[in-house]
Amino acid sequence: MLARLAGSWWVRAAVTAGILGWLGTRIDMRASLAAIASISRPHLVAVLGLVAIDRLVMIWRWVLLLRAASIAVTTGQAARIFLTSSFVGSFLPAGVGGDAARAWSLSQITSRLGDALASVVVDRVLGVLSLAAMGAAGLAAWTPGGIDPARVVAAVLVLGVACVAAFWGDALLRALLPADRHDGPLARRLLRLADAVAHYRGHRGALATVMGWSIVVQVLRIVQAYVLGLGLGLQVPFAYYLLVMPLGLLMLLVPISVSGFGVPQGIIVWLLRPMGVPDPQAFALSTLIVLTGLAGNLPGLVLWLRRSATSRA
Repeated sequence: MLARLAGSWWVRAAVTAGILGWLGTRIDMRASLAAIASISRPHLVAVLGLVAIDRLVMIWRWVLLLRAASIAVTTGQAARIFLTSSFVGSFLPAGVGGDAARAWSLSQITSRLGDALASVVVDRVLGVLSLAAMGAAGLAAWTPGGIDPARVVAAVLVLGVACVAAFWGDALLRALLPADRHDGPLARRLLRLADAVAHYRGHRGALATVMGWSIVVQVLRIVQAYVLGLGLGLQVPFAYYLLVMPLGLLMLLVPISVSGFGVPQGIIVWLLRPMGVPDPQAFALSTLIVLTGLAGNLPGLVLWLRRSATSRA
């Protein structure tokens, strides 16, 4: 198991390094570094403040899910777990590393691994669903040239239906898996997780509230990209960020990179080309998006160091 995980990490690290190397052959990295160094300090400080706010909102929406599932942890415990796992996840495959660390840490307190996993899965599903909603809002705010709106709408609908279907995963799994396979080790784990996720169907009020906070998080992140762009001197309308950033943020969640470097940066560079943004500046923006996100994980480093010092004492 550990060997497979290590291999998976190295594969993703190799993909990240390969993409960055490929981008380095096509982008003037010196110009990108110069752009990063020259960013307006007030804009950068404002973005770091927005990052702190989005972390608080993310913690709160997870607390709401934990309360809906009657998982007995305090808000302080949930905040410590969230922040510490986010820091640990900075060194793991993007998207899933921090989630896995969060679920495992919560299970150490509650001894309810299935419910812990379910809370993280639902949190992530609603996050992706909110990205789909923001993509739809962006399409309404900006008519993209050269893009078929019908295809964008179809993609958003498919993503939304897939997210909603996750809450009926218990029925889908039992329908797809032969009855004689339900007692297998893997099948039992999957069914327990699906049942735990399905439990949230009875908490529509909590789901609606968390969905609302998830949209707030995505708006904050899109505003962060917009403000960083202004700090770099980019003249890109906010409506365009509203359209394209959901895809960029979605790529940050896909476990094909380490800490969000590599593929997500390439996607953001590609998305900004139609607006005439030079690749070095676009790469600088994508790098700052990743770096400011990592800065939001620094409180987790402090908590992790404190816990390590306490355990050694």
